[in-house]
Amino acid sequence: MSLLTRFPFAAGLSFILLVMLPESIAQQKTASPNEAPRIEVVESSEEQHETLQEKPALTFGTARAPNLTITVNDAVKFQQIDGFGASLTDSSSWLLWNKLTEAQRKEAVEMLFSPSKGIGLSVLRQPMGASDFALSVYSYDDLPQGQPLSPGDPDLKHFSIDHDRAYIIPLLREALALNSSLKIIASPWSPPGWMKTSGSMIRGALLPSAYSPLAKYFVRFVEEYETAGVPIYAVTMQNEPMYVPNNYPGMNMTAPEQAEFLATYLGPAFRDEHLKTKIMVFDHNWDLIEYPIEVLSTRKAAAFAAGTATHCYGGNVTAQNELHERFPDKDIWLTECSGGDWQKGDLLEQQVHLVIGATRNWARSVVLWNLALDQNHEPFLGGCTNCRGVIAVNHASEPSQIAPTVDYTALAHASKFVAPGAYRVESNTFDQGSLEDVAFRNPDGSLVLLVLNSGGSVATFNIAWAGKYASYKLGGGAVATFRWHGPANSH
Repeated sequence: MSLLTRFPFAAGLSFILLVMLPESIAQQKTASPNEAPRIEVVESSEEQHETLQEKPALTFGTARAPNLTITVNDAVKFQQIDGFGASLTDSSSWLLWNKLTEAQRKEAVEMLFSPSKGIGLSVLRQPMGASDFALSVYSYDDLPQGQPLSPGDPDLKHFSIDHDRAYIIPLLREALALNSSLKIIASPWSPPGWMKTSGSMIRGALLPSAYSPLAKYFVRFVEEYETAGVPIYAVTMQNEPMYVPNNYPGMNMTAPEQAEFLATYLGPAFRDEHLKTKIMVFDHNWDLIEYPIEVLSTRKAAAFAAGTATHCYGGNVTAQNELHERFPDKDIWLTECSGGDWQKGDLLEQQVHLVIGATRNWARSVVLWNLALDQNHEPFLGGCTNCRGVIAVNHASEPSQIAPTVDYTALAHASKFVAPGAYRVESNTFDQGSLEDVAFRNPDGSLVLLVLNSGGSVATFNIAWAGKYASYKLGGGAVATFRWHGPANSH
C-alpha cells in the first residue's frame, strides 16, 4: 500500500510524494517463459504536479506503432553502477540530528536510504573535515592552541575523529543499517593547516614536508572510520584542486603534485596497510580534464588509481567519454553536482538530464551535494549561499518540517529502481529537446529504462526489447521510469 504525503514541489507548487512505493514496484516477480513481461511505470511531472506517481502497467506485444522507438539491448553492457546519492555534510548532519525529533530523523533517513520504504540512495560523498557546508573550520588533526605550526604534528599524535562521532558517524550508521550496499566516498577540502603553506585550512598548498604525514592522515581516517562501523569505499585526494576559495577550506594541488603524492606516498601507504579503499584522482570539473589525463598518464600514479572523480560546474559531461576512451581500464564517478536557486525553468528536467547524461557517459555514480539544508540554504561557512539540498529541513516552523526537493525526485527515478551492481546496457537516445534515456540491467535480471521528454510537447514512443514492443505517451518535461522482468533465460 502506498503512503501518500503532500509536500511543496518547487516555486510554491505542490505534489503528491509516494514515500513508500507500491510493493508491485519494490518487489516485482520474474515473468514465466510464456508470459508477457509486465512493465511497471512511475512518472513525475513538474507541470502536472506529480512525483513518483504509479501509472497503469504496460505489457510487451508484437505490434509496433509508427512512433519514435527506444530499443533496449541488454546483451550489450557498459559500466557497472555503484549508485546515486548526495553528501551528509557537517551542515546536513547537524540539521538532521539537532533540528528534527528522533522520530522525524529516523523517518527522513528511511525515506532517503531504505530500498523498500524509501528511494534507496546508495552513495554518500563525505567531507574529511570542514567544507563550505560546516558549522566551523576543523580537521582531524588540529593543533592545541599555542603549539607552533612547525613542525606541526607529523606523527599525528593529535589525530581524532571525535568531531564526527557527535552526529555524522551516528547518521552514517543509521543509513548503513537501512542499506548495506551504501558506498562512502571521502574527500578533504583541506588538510590540517599545519600541513600547508598558508598555515591554515583556508588557501595555501601542501608543504613538501607534509606529503608523508598527509598519507598517514588518510590511512588513520580510513582505519578509524572502519573501526567506528563506517567502511570507506573510496577517497579522493583533494576536493576541486584547481580552485582555492578565500572564505572556506580549500587547497591548490597541481596535477604533478597529485601524481607525486599518489605514486610515492598515498598509494604505497594504502598498499602497505592492506587497505581496500579505492583512490580516485581529480575531483573537479569536466572542463579541466587535462588534469586527470596528466595524472593517469603518470605510470606509477596510475597504478594506484581506480579512476577519476568529476564535478559538473564547468564544461560538458561528454568529457567523461573522452576520459573513458583514453583510459578504458579506469572508472569514472560523478561525485558532486549541486542544484540551487540559479537554476531556472523546469528543474526536474534539468536534474534528470544530469542523471541520464552522466551515466550514458560512463559514470558509476551520480552524487549531488548536500543531503539536507534548511529553509535559508544554511548552515554554510562560505561559498554557495543558494545551494539546494535533496531535502529541506524547515526549522522555522514548530515542529520542524521535512520537504523533499526536486533533487529527491530526480535521484529517486534512478536510485529506487537501479540497484548497486547493475550494469548500464545499450539503448538509443534522441538527445536533448526530444526523448533522452538510459537503460540498466539489475543483478536480479530486471531491466530499467529511464526516459525524459525534454521536448515541449507530448511524445508517444515505443519501447522495444527482445523483439517485442510497448507504447507510452509522456508529457513535455516529464520523466518516467519503466521496470520489467523478462524470462530468466532471456539472456
